[in-house]
Amino acid sequence: MKAILLNEAGGVENLQLAEVEIPAIKNDEVLVKVASISINPVDVKARRNDGVLSWLFAEERPVILGWDISGDITEVGKDVKDFKSGDKVFGMVNFFGNGKAYAEYVAAPANHLALIPAGISFQKAAATTLAASTAYQALTEIGKVKKGDRVLIHAASGGVGHHAVQIAKHLGAYVIGTSSAKNRDFVLSLGADEHVDYTKGDIGNVIKDVDVVLDGIAGETLLKSLDVVKDNGIVITLPSGDIQDEALEKAAQKNVDLQFYLVSSKKETIQTIAHLLETKVLKPHIHQEFSFSEMGKAHTEVETGRVVGKVIVNV
Repeated sequence: MKAILLNEAGGVENLQLAEVEIPAIKNDEVLVKVASISINPVDVKARRNDGVLSWLFAEERPVILGWDISGDITEVGKDVKDFKSGDKVFGMVNFFGNGKAYAEYVAAPANHLALIPAGISFQKAAATTLAASTAYQALTEIGKVKKGDRVLIHAASGGVGHHAVQIAKHLGAYVIGTSSAKNRDFVLSLGADEHVDYTKGDIGNVIKDVDVVLDGIAGETLLKSLDVVKDNGIVITLPSGDIQDEALEKAAQKNVDLQFYLVSSKKETIQTIAHLLETKVLKPHIHQEFSFSEMGKAHTEVETGRVVGKVIVNV
């Protein structure tokens, strides 16, 4: 089968198309013939940064990047009861770990997959995996968002953000989304009650008394978030576990629960995401699609930091 290998961290030219063996499945796994792959910021960070690559894969080289897939099951492990050959499935495979998604076939634990709801394309299913799972787990497990909460979502037009707006609204929250002015209408169309243009100065001038913040940017944005969250509120930051001392001190002064969050593959999460797709609570937005041979271009697009929704690669 064709797969994209990475021998060492670096530029997109390091993503090399190669022929490798189709993976053998374990008893609790299924073999998926991949239709579409979603590209995430973590894919880009791993590809270009040796520290991130080693954090994810230790000393293994070459590696096959990627975690988000949709496709058809072609083989089923003997202990798998929930799926059969021919089923159309999607999921985030082995995160945090080795998903090996950049390939024509992926061996995936059955517990990391769900059936694609009727009427949902492979592309939209793939778009609603790591990003939607991150938003859902962060808002429900850490944020414990409930009806009436004021929830601030930064980068609300991005991959995680645009799912988070929809999920927070579904949970009954009053949702404030930040983005640039050009994405205002998109953010409001997702269900946000309020939009704030982050380029127009200090968000503290227009946002007050937030219960939960989902921060997909870090740095100054994280510090400003701590200014607008209520005492005893919750701030969840996604980009890095290396939180600056100033943020930790500010959180301690306000008794704010400040946490870095990293998503993980869970059966319950992907099944919930499938239900939210089926009931049209979640409507993933696809920014751009690329072919498998254009993986480098897909990474370059994600690197711009200007993606609205998700970047998809079709196999």
